[in-house]
Amino acid sequence: MNINEVNAQAQASRKARRVGRGTGSGRGKTSQRGHKGQGSRSGASMNPVFEGGQMPLIRRVPKRGFNNKTFADVVVGVNVIDLEHCFEAGESVTPETLNSKGLVKKGFDKIKILGNGELKKSLSVTAHAFSVEARKKIEAAGGKTELLPGKKPVVKNKMGTRKKNILAKVKAK
Repeated sequence: MNINEVNAQAQASRKARRVGRGTGSGRGKTSQRGHKGQGSRSGASMNPVFEGGQMPLIRRVPKRGFNNKTFADVVVGVNVIDLEHCFEAGESVTPETLNSKGLVKKGFDKIKILGNGELKKSLSVTAHAFSVEARKKIEAAGGKTELLPGKKPVVKNKMGTRKKNILAKVKAK
């Protein structure tokens, strides 16, 4: 049983609040909805950030800084101890085999092998990066490490090369 299940059972046994049952109940007359206005009507629901036409706080506060999260590579770490548990001696470890064994999921740019744990099996490991400790442990167990190339870098100045080509053609004439 989890803590969220305990809370659900407590709420299931609690009686619903009965509003609008007269002035003596403490929740009568307007039934805690106030007088008139949008909130007093049935079916009323408003966006919690709506401020009645006033410029919302989220738009009043200046946006500062830069967040690289959308551009940064997604690096997945796999420990040496996980390789010890999931692979047999002499097997090759690649991103595809790591995915098939469930050690990594799709949606990564790079895989880095980390040195946490012990490795006693000889494995041929192919990944984008290795920690110093992981490389030592794999090679000490008689295995091999091979680096994979990462994503190709973005060409930033395409117009610059085009300009150079045009200038070269003009000079040739």
